[in-house]
Amino acid sequence: MSEGLNIASGDDLDYAYRPSLMGAARQFKLADDGIEWMTGRHSGRIAYRDVRRLRMSFKPANMQSQRFLTEVWAEGAPKLAIVSSSWKGMFEQERLDKPYTAFVAELHRRLIRAAAPVHYEQGTLPLKYWPALVLFVAIVLGLCALIVRGLLADELSGAAFIAGFLALLLWQGGVFFLRNRPGFYRPEALPAAVMPKG
Repeated sequence: MSEGLNIASGDDLDYAYRPSLMGAARQFKLADDGIEWMTGRHSGRIAYRDVRRLRMSFKPANMQSQRFLTEVWAEGAPKLAIVSSSWKGMFEQERLDKPYTAFVAELHRRLIRAAAPVHYEQGTLPLKYWPALVLFVAIVLGLCALIVRGLLADELSGAAFIAGFLALLLWQGGVFFLRNRPGFYRPEALPAAVMPKG
């Protein structure tokens, strides 16, 4: 299987990505009755009817700010992680937006066809999301208080520096929390917040 999307013979659909520079590529194929996967010397097959849970989320990384993740859980199988970017070189990650979107959309269509009893989740786990959001809001309020104190003390350069940091934090953190709000979705209507644009 090649990196990205490859429409094979029949109705099979392939997708592959490299999760790390030195690690083996993770390869997936949507066959007629299940998902075939391979990572290095390990491989397996999961029947669509055995899939029980699927979660889509927004997972930016250091070198890839637009990175998405689909996780698949099935009975008697390891969790599958399908990521929308792939390591290409020492300092470069390649976005695979179109092949990722096509693969994930087709996976949902096949799960619907198999009438699998799947729980479709989006965002981060609530037990992680809500405490992290509370901490984020506390940090934002603390930085706002520091800006006000700096302005009252005529420390304009210090206040401006903190304001710049706050703006960056709100932009990065705000996008993360908006996209990763926990919830459920219908498999015929994929959630745009946790999918690449377009």
